[in-house]
Amino acid sequence: MSIRGGNFIDELRSTENSRIGLYALLLAGIAFYLFPVETAVMTMFKTESAFARTLPFAPPGTDGFTLEALSTAWNTLRPGLINSLLMAIPATIMSALLGSLTAYGLTTISWRGQVGVVVLIIAGIFIPYQAVLVPLAQFWFQVFPGLVEGFVNTLFGFITGGSWQYPSRNGYVQLLQLSVTHAAYGIPICTLLFRSYYQSISEEMIEAARLDGASAFSIYRNIILPLSLPMFAVTLIYQFTQVYNDLLFALVLINEPASQVATQRLAALTGGVVQSFNTTMAGAIVAALPTLLVYIVFGEQFAKGVAGE
Repeated sequence: MSIRGGNFIDELRSTENSRIGLYALLLAGIAFYLFPVETAVMTMFKTESAFARTLPFAPPGTDGFTLEALSTAWNTLRPGLINSLLMAIPATIMSALLGSLTAYGLTTISWRGQVGVVVLIIAGIFIPYQAVLVPLAQFWFQVFPGLVEGFVNTLFGFITGGSWQYPSRNGYVQLLQLSVTHAAYGIPICTLLFRSYYQSISEEMIEAARLDGASAFSIYRNIILPLSLPMFAVTLIYQFTQVYNDLLFALVLINEPASQVATQRLAALTGGVVQSFNTTMAGAIVAALPTLLVYIVFGEQFAKGVAGE
């Protein structure tokens, strides 16, 4: 009994040592990833002189604390935050919904040429942004306005006098164009995510609904859509993060100062000749708040969707 008891105590100590090592590794990882955030927050509340004489991660003293950098960053980025949300939310919802419908048609409905369409969609994921900048700009500023102007002036020429022009310089129109661009670019990845999720849904359940006379749209609305909520959480969070953080498309499609998004205003805030590090860090924190809030609020749903629950 003493030998068995000794073995049990040794195993218990080994388990405890393993837990301590695991917790220590986890704490080290947390500290490693949070260290840049802590440095940014500390720098944000420092005056420029306090930043120059202290370490970046050290807290500001009573004589070096200020909210001026945060106030400057907020006033500069606030219009851009509103524009980013007006642009990103519709693009996120549109790409997720269209991706879900596309994946439904490519998974649960059999038709000729299905594999070829899947291959084209997968190929669309790997098209770099830089490869489409020139044709994208030509489409939105030349081709599309010409088509719309011709259509409107032809059908409603008795009202417009045949001289109506597409408002390409309007800030809200540019935001709409940017939103549609991101929605179209996000459909392939959303389709791929939903397709892999729908392949795990029971075919017997769908076949039983068909035998009961349910149409394809009825099956999607009453069966597929309720089961897709976890994957919708994944695609919405992922797509919102990608759209909100994009700068390249915004630089090409947004040329009106009033319609600039948050990333454009952040780039302007940090692009001066004299670098103000406290203002830069404050701007980075303010610009990251929407995506941070999305992950905090919907983090549990995101984890369930990734786990396939």
